[in-house]
Amino acid sequence: MYKGKDIQERLIKFAARIISVCDALPDSKAGKHLAGQMLRSGTSPAPNYGEARAAESTRDFIHKLKIALKELNETEVWLKIIIESKLLTENKLADVIDECSQLARILSASVNTAKGKLK
Repeated sequence: MYKGKDIQERLIKFAARIISVCDALPDSKAGKHLAGQMLRSGTSPAPNYGEARAAESTRDFIHKLKIALKELNETEVWLKIIIESKLLTENKLADVIDECSQLARILSASVNTAKGKLK
């Protein structure tokens, strides 16, 4: 089982990887647009998770985790758009997509566990 600090570290490392992916995108209109969108969505789960860890209540915790989860889901879509548009190859992004999916599953499980505590 992951501890909060471990998940936080993984989210920070994920954000750093997203920054590298954005820097690798071409300096075209599409590349700049995708980089900007993905920089926002891909770097926000880490600070949102940090806020969730300091939540004032279980409901606040769930709300903040859901925000981080939504951003991870959005990032995964941007990564797939990048692959589909052939701006970067699937080989280059497979590990990042896998980590994104794993983090989303972890946060989703945390949301479900926290919801169970509300009952």
